[in-house]
Amino acid sequence: MDEASVLENVIRYLQYLQERVDILEEQARKPVVHVKKSELVVDDVGSSSSEQQSTPSIEARVCDKHVLLRIYCEKRKGILVKILGEIEKLNLGVVNTSVVPFGSSFLDITIIAEKEKEFSLAVKEIVQSLYNVLHRAA
Repeated sequence: MDEASVLENVIRYLQYLQERVDILEEQARKPVVHVKKSELVVDDVGSSSSEQQSTPSIEARVCDKHVLLRIYCEKRKGILVKILGEIEKLNLGVVNTSVVPFGSSFLDITIIAEKEKEFSLAVKEIVQSLYNVLHRAA
């Protein structure tokens, strides 16, 4: 290769890189995160404060192909397995799970899941399905 062809290739490559930088800068300026949120907190009229504390709280957020779930519930044997099983049934693949005990009888569970191809539920349906699992486990 002679010097002219090497310089020509370098110039073409630099132009390509500049175009790529322009595209990435344009994408960085646009907001790309779309988050949908649903929360279910049951507050039965006439129930005592101890009953209200044991009611599970479920929050779900969706961002592209990922679902973030935060669940606050009573600590029960096998509850995490039931929750993860239900998530799998909903065509969500679990990416990460964090379970933190809160006091001696409650759990704060955070789950990041990824939508599978067959996934077709609304955020509220995810929350309702998990609430049903927690209610049955009571």
